[in-house]
Amino acid sequence: MSDSEMSEFASIVERIERGEVPMKNIERELICPICKELFTHPLILPCQHSVCHKCVKELLLPNHDDSFSTDAGSESSNPGSPRPRVPSPSMEKLDRLVRSASLRRSFGGRGSISSPGWRRSSVTPRVTTFPCPGCQHDIDLGERGISMLFRNFTLESIVERYRQAARAAIAIMCNVCKPPVQEATKSCMDCKASFCNECFKMNHPWGTPKAQHEYVGPTTNFRPKVLMCPEHEMEKVNMYCEVCRRPVCHLCKLGGSHANHKVTSMSSAYKILKEKLSKSIHYLISKEDQVRTQISELDVLIRHTEENGQIAERRANEHFERLFETLQERRTEMLRSIEQNRSLRVERLRTQVEEYQGMLENSGLVGYAQEVLKETDQSCFVQTAKLLHVRIQKATESLKTFQPAATPSFEEFVLDTSKEEILLRELSFSGVPDPPVIDLSLCRVYNEGLIHWRLSEDSLPTDHHVVEFRKLGSEDEESGWSASERVYGCSTVVSDLTGDSRYTFRVKSCRNGVFSPCSPEVTFHTPPAPVFGFLFNEKCGFSAERLQLSKRRDSVESVAGMSFLLAAERVQTGSYICLDYIIGDTGISHGRHYWAFRVEPDSYMVKVGVASDSKLTEWFHNPRDTSSPRYDHDSGHDSGSEDACFEVSQPFTLVTVGMGRLFIPKASVGAASGDQGSRVLPMPQRIGVCLDYDAGRVFFYDADTMRCLYERQVDCSGTMYPAFGLLGGGAVHLEEFITAKRLSYM
Repeated sequence: MSDSEMSEFASIVERIERGEVPMKNIERELICPICKELFTHPLILPCQHSVCHKCVKELLLPNHDDSFSTDAGSESSNPGSPRPRVPSPSMEKLDRLVRSASLRRSFGGRGSISSPGWRRSSVTPRVTTFPCPGCQHDIDLGERGISMLFRNFTLESIVERYRQAARAAIAIMCNVCKPPVQEATKSCMDCKASFCNECFKMNHPWGTPKAQHEYVGPTTNFRPKVLMCPEHEMEKVNMYCEVCRRPVCHLCKLGGSHANHKVTSMSSAYKILKEKLSKSIHYLISKEDQVRTQISELDVLIRHTEENGQIAERRANEHFERLFETLQERRTEMLRSIEQNRSLRVERLRTQVEEYQGMLENSGLVGYAQEVLKETDQSCFVQTAKLLHVRIQKATESLKTFQPAATPSFEEFVLDTSKEEILLRELSFSGVPDPPVIDLSLCRVYNEGLIHWRLSEDSLPTDHHVVEFRKLGSEDEESGWSASERVYGCSTVVSDLTGDSRYTFRVKSCRNGVFSPCSPEVTFHTPPAPVFGFLFNEKCGFSAERLQLSKRRDSVESVAGMSFLLAAERVQTGSYICLDYIIGDTGISHGRHYWAFRVEPDSYMVKVGVASDSKLTEWFHNPRDTSSPRYDHDSGHDSGSEDACFEVSQPFTLVTVGMGRLFIPKASVGAASGDQGSRVLPMPQRIGVCLDYDAGRVFFYDADTMRCLYERQVDCSGTMYPAFGLLGGGAVHLEEFITAKRLSYM
């Protein structure tokens, strides 16, 4: 039990003493996780959980005899204890913890100690690292061992008060009275003994130092008045280490293990922690209705789990019964077939034996023929001998070409069930893999959907994955989910998606024929037009001095070259500096097309959009004229030309992006010309552009949500190109789907 729970338990114990709370409500919180009994002399582990002192010693040194201080009597000797303390913890529990600690160290766990000082003998080493029975975190006690741990006096007091409340009818007797012993009325914390009224007066006379002793109500738990530092036994703890979350003394801070840690005064820590704990308890109390509701929901889940478990068990029995019935049917049929074949073959062989026996002298056919030869009447002999001669010839031929009438082998009935046996052995009904999680940052959906997912770090190995998807808002949604082929990696491409539609995707993993639960569903919106593939054009208008193009030509970055610095040196009063333009290497002359890209968030100014071949020629051949913002009717500046010429269909449209913002042109629909704030939007992580060449319109989208940010009429009289302009540092990266088809032909 952690320190943050102590005060709440203390309050509950007080309510128990007043009869407001049943004792069993907190009993499970006061039980040691190792010995499963009420705490006795609990110690606080570094993870803030508590364990009995004797349990820790038996865990670290199983053969060690406990010799803990006898300043407080053991409750096992008190006949009034409602739950007597067992002499030793459960050895099965201790062995399990020790084995767990050994395994952790074998696989690189912390706290491996090899100092010879920690060996009682060459056979039994002393364990210094073990997993906390509460949270399973490794606890390394180091060279000081148990002596570095604080006693949890708060928990000890709560346990004692709980015991007193549990044995309210059993009195604590005076430790000093001579027979007959009287019932104790006080306990002295200095003398560590209980007294009746008379004995207390006799042992604490007025005017003596003993009269100043601290006394409380009858108790068997006597704790020290002052908490001492376990590392510096003569020093009182007066500070609180915020890093280690434990009380320390001034020597620990000056030159001990807490020298570089942040510490606060004990009073400040007491005030802060008490305030936090009070607020937390108050919050929990205020949420009592919510807790009860959730308990009810959990009860429903328990009931459903039991019911579903019974249903699953019944279905499993039905499946196996069907398997057994099928196997039994096939077995019966096979045995019947074997018996029929055996009988038929034996009958044929026996018939053949009889025929061959007839060839023997004085028996069968030969004997009959010998009798026929005795016939003297010629006509009668010829009548009988004709047919007999045919039979004799057949017998002679069969003798020359001996062939058994049936084979004794039954190889056709030998079954090879090795594959089926392997399949049955590989059936696993445990270790269901965890559901995967779709990684939205890596997913891209266009005409095809690139779906990425990841597995949890501690997930079981999987055989394959299956991606399921369905189109929302259509008849297909009612028909169910479509599934991909088996995927053996963590990504796949889903083809043939309808444009301008919403799709839901989910993934499930399979291991040994058992599928995991499906991942949380994610929804994507496909673009309104087919993907247009292109790369940056390095031969048209590209300025190598101020633009840096990647080798794959899918990224471009604006850099300050030497010519830019020389030009800036000649600037005295003010000047307009033209943008550096770069376009796509493929033009558009008909249809609807969509492409997407990413602008670096720290870019100063980037213009994105479309431009016709005629306008590009004008830009690249007359850069001085285009330097003025008034020339560009969509420059992003409040020059006034945008308002005057907005309705004129221009052979280009550019939107300004920069400094983490996207600027809507001034006279666009839905934004008042005087409202500056409505024209400035947060820059999307990915920007999409859709050009409808036939309709003469261009659309700008947030590519993640497919929300249209801006649309405008554009003159598509010539060939249109994706256009980009950069100034003052910035970068543009084309989406992988946009460049994939182009790169595959390079």
